[in-house]
Amino acid sequence: MEYAGIGGLLVLALNIWAIISILGSGATTGSKVLWTLLVLILPVIGFIIWFVAGPRGKAASI
Repeated sequence: MEYAGIGGLLVLALNIWAIISILGSGATTGSKVLWTLLVLILPVIGFIIWFVAGPRGKAASI
């Protein structure tokens, strides 16, 4: 079984999810661009940093 291929697909899926979440967040345009570049340039480390400290999606209002 090809574990590197599965790992690559997992990283790709997580990065796409992160970018969609970044673009849907309420952050400023400049922040969105910087977070997106971080995730694209450093896929694994950028995702981890975004997951811990990045902008969050729009909160659902109750």
